[in-house]
Order: sequence, then C-alpha cells, then structure tokens
Amino acid sequence: MKRPWTKDLSKLNKMELIKLQKDGLTILDDIERFATAGFAGIRAEDIELLKWAGVYVQKPRTDGYFMMRVKIPGGIMNAGQARTLAAIARDYGRSELQLTTRQAVQFHWIRVENLPDIFTRLTAAGLSSVEACGDCPRTVVGNPLAGIDPDEVIDARPLVEKVTRFFQGNPEFSNLPRKFKISISGSVDNPGHAEINDVAFTPAVKEIDGEQLIGFHVMVGGGLAAKPHMAVKLDIFVRPEEVVKVAAAVATIFRDFGYREQRFHARLKFLVADWGEARFRSELLKLTGPLPTRGKDLTRGWNGGYYYGVHPQKQTGLHYVGLAVPGGLLTAADMEELAELAVRYGDGSLRTTNTQNVILANIADNKVAALLDEDLLKRFTPFPQSFAGYAVTCTGNTFCNLATVETKRRLTSIVEYLDKHVKLDTPVRLHLSGCPNACGHHQIADIGLQGTLLNIDGKAIEAFELWLGGALGPGAAFATKLEGRIPAGEAAKAIEQLLNFFQVNKGEGETFAAFVRRVGVSAFQTKLDEFLGASGRGEQSVKKAVNG
Repeated sequence: MKRPWTKDLSKLNKMELIKLQKDGLTILDDIERFATAGFAGIRAEDIELLKWAGVYVQKPRTDGYFMMRVKIPGGIMNAGQARTLAAIARDYGRSELQLTTRQAVQFHWIRVENLPDIFTRLTAAGLSSVEACGDCPRTVVGNPLAGIDPDEVIDARPLVEKVTRFFQGNPEFSNLPRKFKISISGSVDNPGHAEINDVAFTPAVKEIDGEQLIGFHVMVGGGLAAKPHMAVKLDIFVRPEEVVKVAAAVATIFRDFGYREQRFHARLKFLVADWGEARFRSELLKLTGPLPTRGKDLTRGWNGGYYYGVHPQKQTGLHYVGLAVPGGLLTAADMEELAELAVRYGDGSLRTTNTQNVILANIADNKVAALLDEDLLKRFTPFPQSFAGYAVTCTGNTFCNLATVETKRRLTSIVEYLDKHVKLDTPVRLHLSGCPNACGHHQIADIGLQGTLLNIDGKAIEAFELWLGGALGPGAAFATKLEGRIPAGEAAKAIEQLLNFFQVNKGEGETFAAFVRRVGVSAFQTKLDEFLGASGRGEQSVKKAVNG
C-alpha cells in the first residue's frame, strides 16, 4: 500500500529513506544472523533499525555495546518477571539495571551475541523490548496504583493492556514519523503526566441520555525536548471501550500527516500546533465516527509521580509501600530482593513509577512493620529525605551519545549537599537532563538542570543551565530557563542560594512552582547573578567564556 508521505521522496530525511527500504519490525528476523556475525557485521542502517528491537548503541559507538529497554506497561510487573530482569542483568548487563521516566527498565553493556537468549527469556516471562525504542508507539504509561488506588475513578489496567497489545508489533504503525508516547490513567492525580504525551487519556464523567458515564478526556500533541509543547485538550468524551479506537486514530493521523522532512520537527506536537484543535478533531472524527463532546474533567491535581510512605489501598486491610530508588539504579541482587519481598509480604507484584521508583503492593496490615524492618528498605527507604526523594535524572554521558554531562553521580552529590544544608517543609522536585532532549524531565521540575559545557580558560568543563517553576496538572506550565551557566561543581551551592530565597519568602504551604509564579523568575535571576558574580563568574564573564 502506497503511503501519503512517499509521493515526493526528495523531501524525506535519511531515516525515512532507510525505513522505506526496510520496515523497523523486520529487524527482528535478523537477530540470529547478527548474533552470529557479531557487531562488526551489522550495517549502519541496521544499527538504526535495531531500535525497533528496543536496542540502542551505547557510548562509545565503536565498542559494540548496547542499551536495551524493556517495556513495563503501566509500570506493573510480577515477581517472576522481576527475577527474569535480574538474571539478564547479572548474565549480560554487569548486574546493573535502570528504571526510566516511562516506567520501563533498561540494561547496559548488552552484546549483540546475547540478544537471542535475552529475547527468549523475555518472551517466556511475558515481557518485551520490541518497539520500546524507534519511530513507533512506545511503552504505555499510566497510574502505577491502578487497581489499588483508593481515589482512582476507573481501573485502567485492562485498557493499558489492550492498547499495548493493539500496537505491539503492528506493522500498520511501525513506521511513524518519530516516537509516539501514550498515557492512560484513571487517577485523579495525573500520574501519567498527560500534558507531555502524544496522546493521553484522563478520567472524566459525562451525562448521556440521563446516565452518568465514566470515561476519558483526550489530550494530544504534548512533548518536551528543545521545543516543549503542552498537549491540547480535544473536545471529545471517550467511553472506555472506545479508547483503542481513538488511540489508533491519533496514531493514524500522525502516520499519514506527520512531518518527515526534518527529524527534529517530526513529533506529533508540531502537527497539532500547526493544525489546531478544531482541525485535528475533525480529522480524528473522520476515522472514529461521532464522539460526544467533553464532559466534566475529574483530574483534581498532580502528584508528580511520587508515592513514598505506607498508604491504605482501596482493598480493606491492605497497603502499598512506595520506595525511593536513588537515581533509579538497581543491581541484579536488588531486583531479586525486591521480588522476594513482593512475594513474602504482598501478592508478588511490583510497580514502577515515572519518577524511577518502586511500589510494593497488597501488603497486609500485620505485615507492614516487618517489611519496613527489612535491610533493603534502609537503602530504598519509604521515607526519603526532602531532596534525595524528589530527584530524577536521565542516563547521562556515561552511556548516552547525546548527553554532554554525567548525571547520576552529579545529581546524587547535589541532593546530598542540599539535604545536609537546606531544611524545607515542602518537597522541591529536582530533575536533571544531560542534554536538551529532556529525558530527565527537567522542564516540568521545580528546579531543572540541563547539562551543557562551559569554556573556562580554554578548557571545556561540565556545567548546567537552571530551569525554574515547572509543573503539570491544573495551571500546568513549563519551567523557565535562567540566564547563565553554572560549573557542575558549583551547582549545589547555587541551588542552595535559590532555595534559601524561597524558604525566607514563601507563604505557608506554598509550593516552589507557585512561589516562582508569584514572585517572578526575574527575582531568581537576580539571586543567580549574585551567586555567579560572587564566584568570579558573573553573567558577563560567563557569556564571554561560553563564546570562547
């Protein structure tokens, strides 16, 4: 079938031409051959298409190691799956795992020779890395408390599963202009970060023919990176049984009308911005048929994706326990022990969050105290310190070819300093991204750090730009970037100065994002300028250094 975008091949970018020659999903047929031939025998084009298998070349590209991402739809897995992931990490990934900001799990140090065995193990466990990367639908995210959340409007687990099954390995949607991110949540607290997904379903209610129907509202065209866009609310109401149909229609519009000339301009957010809500909705309804207009939005706020502590479930006598996993970093032994604790104290399920943490669920009243006394919970504590518990970071330049700075150790050092020197009565979310692609979600953080480089005396050093006041939910707004670049080693003290300003002047119970909106970014810019000047790198000298 001839696709609309193939009418003028001269306008397509290089990756589009590769995909026209070979669909990304067909790379799965080559895995055994690649394993036999080894890394040196894989063509450059096929290296790109291996992303459809959930595999990226890690830094440095010439060493032949891969990052591998495994989907955890909705962030829910069982103990057997966790043990499988631990075993793969131990056997092939130097016993390291990372939790991602889309509730997935990543390995590093994977060799192509190991892929056949890894795929066999994942399949046997009911897991998959297929289309965890590439120009296709990615991991479906949602409420990690689905099914146990006392405040959820609807348990969206069946819908996450149906949408995942529909898109998984579906050749109709394996060649999109870029990645396609889906969020489905029945929670009132927006844990799926609806505003930054390509399509998001959030809980709503509408009276139809005298009956109050629970369903979803839909947002489209959200995303971060160098040009962030808030998703646009469509004037439609979607019944649960129509979610798959609507998700498929949004993906179809993206596939057939999305931009394919320049990779950096190919996300759905750019098409939505150009078309506007009315045209996008009109095209959608051509595919879905008539849909009711919006009802009443049941989202009441935004919890940032954090679930620390011990909390009652909607099931009487059961609790969930939210654990802090610093930097989202786990060893194989950690994952195995989490699986063991899930079985010993709960129902064997583990849940991952988009803040790179873990939840243990279905813990009976009489088992909570013993669980809290386990040694692992001393490190992955349910009661983290104010800054260590609210810190998110991307992989960084240790493995990523795009990141300009190391992130995991940097953020750990920063939050340890802040927890020692700053005491606040309200959490401040600190997110770090190694580059403008914003995998650490710094643009929705209270304080975001974006990695960059600073030229000091002819030497390039790691540095950060600061972003302030990001938040989703009601009154959603992206963080605003401050002028000036801060040497990485001075970032903690610079942030301390801004937090001291917040602490002295905030109102009772006022959040950091609300405070930034109230006093204005310029007040913080003044504080940062004072810090840079006192450190001998005032704004003028910083700009001079950056410009060489």
